Amino acid sequence: MLHFNIKHLSLAASVCLVASSACAAIKINSSYYSPRNKERDKRSETTLLVLHTTEAPSGSALRKLSEMGECHYCIDEAGRVYSIIDPRRIAFHSGRSMWNGKQEVDNFSIGIETCGYHNKPLSSAQTQALKELIELIKTTYKLTDAQVVPHSQIAYGAPNKWQPKNHRGRKRCGMQFAMPSIRAKLGLKSRPTRDPDVAARRLVIADPALAEVLYGKMSAFTAPQPQDYEPKSISPVIGKKPPARPSTGYQTIGVSNRAQDIAGTAIRSSTTLYVYPDGRYATGSQLTSGAILKLPYGTKVLLDYTCAGTVSSQRPPLLICGSKWRSPTTYYLLNGALIPGNMVNDGKIPSGTPIFIRKG
Repeated sequence: MLHFNIKHLSLAASVCLVASSACAAIKINSSYYSPRNKERDKRSETTLLVLHTTEAPSGSALRKLSEMGECHYCIDEAGRVYSIIDPRRIAFHSGRSMWNGKQEVDNFSIGIETCGYHNKPLSSAQTQALKELIELIKTTYKLTDAQVVPHSQIAYGAPNKWQPKNHRGRKRCGMQFAMPSIRAKLGLKSRPTRDPDVAARRLVIADPALAEVLYGKMSAFTAPQPQDYEPKSISPVIGKKPPARPSTGYQTIGVSNRAQDIAGTAIRSSTTLYVYPDGRYATGSQLTSGAILKLPYGTKVLLDYTCAGTVSSQRPPLLICGSKWRSPTTYYLLNGALIPGNMVNDGKIPSGTPIFIRKG
């Protein structure tokens, strides 16, 4: 019997009418149903099913997916299926995305996350559960096999210092789901034969190895890693080495710029500062791995910084940080905003204002 959260009852009933065999096999667990559901609009159409890999184990991935409402369903390593966002509503699972000229793929797609990695096979239980869930969604929304795509197939990157044009190759998330051998195990007999946005010159290919996996014959499990590959979700304890710190400024956590991408192995360092959108702040050493995974979009990240102190009538900025008090790399936290020292109005710095200075 198919078990849906009560919020899904009407959809579940209509699905069972047309897919009774699938309903007999799938059980939906609602223990990670997202608090973001009430905020999300209903989709006006559903023309794609997007398959993802979390790039992290279920222990951390499920909490984050639920907190942020980043998919409709998630399948853990044991093959358990969790409902995250009501399948009729929009989930923020695609990030910067385009397919056949249409951007914001979240607005016309359903997203399934599998707890695992883009270049490692799923467990047999996951494969079976994913196969059944795909069939159920295909039947419900009348999707063809070619309308079931991996996240890496729809994600695209904005121009940057390595690639001057909008480009395909920003993500390798779920790329194994483009392989004919894997798709066959999922009951999918066909796949897209070309990238419609590259063909129309809306995008260029920035990762030839990924393109070969998606449309050619290369195995997803042996394809080389590009140097600028950015994992979508990874345990913050494992992260890559942090990039060279910028001469000035800070970076902000967003859909395609996670804490681990910004800070790497310094993610839990005492000299990595996280400034929340509401004006609170904490160092990496003060936060747990779980708390870092849940940092909200808009959180600012300062690498190799420390809080020098807070302004008071007895401790003006000059006394707190000496000559650095007017430096463009010194920041004052005023009303939730980070103001560089060379732009602060020294006559209007209220008591209690924290000052962040760069070490070294």
